[in-house]
Amino acid sequence: MADRTIAARRSSRRALIPALALACLSALAGCSTAPAARGTGDLGLIIERATGRAQIVDTTQHQRLATVSGLGDLSHASVVFSRDTRYAYVFGRDGGLTRIDLLSARITHRVVQAGNSIGGAISQDGRIVAAQNYEPGGIRLFDAATLKPLADIPAIGADGRRSKVVGLVDLPGQRFAASLFESGEIWLIDASDPAHPKVDKLAAGKQPYDALVTPDGRHYLAGLYGEDGLARVDLWQDPPAVRKVMSGYGRGETPLPVYKMPHLRGWAIAQGEAWLPAIGRHEVLVADTRDGWKENARVAVAGQPVFVMARPDGRQVWVNFAFPDNDTLQVIDTRSRRVVRTLKPCRGVLHMEFTPKGEEIWFSCRDDNRVEVYRTDTLTPVASLPADNPSGVFFTPRAYRFGM
Repeated sequence: MADRTIAARRSSRRALIPALALACLSALAGCSTAPAARGTGDLGLIIERATGRAQIVDTTQHQRLATVSGLGDLSHASVVFSRDTRYAYVFGRDGGLTRIDLLSARITHRVVQAGNSIGGAISQDGRIVAAQNYEPGGIRLFDAATLKPLADIPAIGADGRRSKVVGLVDLPGQRFAASLFESGEIWLIDASDPAHPKVDKLAAGKQPYDALVTPDGRHYLAGLYGEDGLARVDLWQDPPAVRKVMSGYGRGETPLPVYKMPHLRGWAIAQGEAWLPAIGRHEVLVADTRDGWKENARVAVAGQPVFVMARPDGRQVWVNFAFPDNDTLQVIDTRSRRVVRTLKPCRGVLHMEFTPKGEEIWFSCRDDNRVEVYRTDTLTPVASLPADNPSGVFFTPRAYRFGM
């Protein structure tokens, strides 16, 4: 009799558990359920710039999993990820810094830390989030778990002026690097003690506008808007110093109008060469990273390049363009250094992102309200996801690369 009573109770409990779970999922009132049991390695965020929202997407299934609202002004937004790739940190134009739980699709923390912000970085150990700010110009450090402020570093250059901060990247050794636009400096920031960061200040050149760090974390390269060339710092050199590279690449020619500032990131390194957008020219510059960053070649392209991105295996480089050619994508074969395909997939092609091993590329079509997915071997579309004025596309494997 006792055995039958125990068995009946167990059967009753087994029947009750799924019923309670269903009630929690349907009513969502008072029940607390754990996030879905799944990995995060194939997740990503798509920024919907006009609505202050971001989509959480599954790159394996080509699906939107959820939408997170309340992210502020995303007219210029960037994202970094925690080292466990569960959390995304969104930097908005309004100075907002927002931490999103990708599994529960909710905001865990949000602070408005500046008047105008254009991006940020996360430290090598994942404990510090750094924001780069236009207004007021400077860099602020935050605890990655709580977004508690740790340090405020005003961007006051040698000329005494406060500058916009651009090109902020993470470096090995709990360090960051950034560039100051107005004062023309590169700053190297040691955040080993995040409450008391140490800053080395180097003269860079006229108006650094963005920067990259090579995938090995050794070289920091800043593009210069105010002069013909780039500024490079070998971070293994002691003490570090700025060297100009590729100076005069447009000498003797009148630069074309620049409708959108190009972007530099570590994604442009392929097969030991850097593939870089030329300011005011319809060219991609190719520099040898193993031989003093000397110019190796130039590839003529359809317009003013904005993003120049190498496929993870380095065999292809994909390029998109500023207005009026922002309906175009071009694919360069890095072996022949030739454009092998010109695509016109949609209006307002903005950000691009490769899947981790490069079999697909996702790119936003801002003016057609969708995100397209193409295979990189056949250069054909495989999926399309609706999105409201999409811009940035960011996938979680960025967590394991410097400068992303």
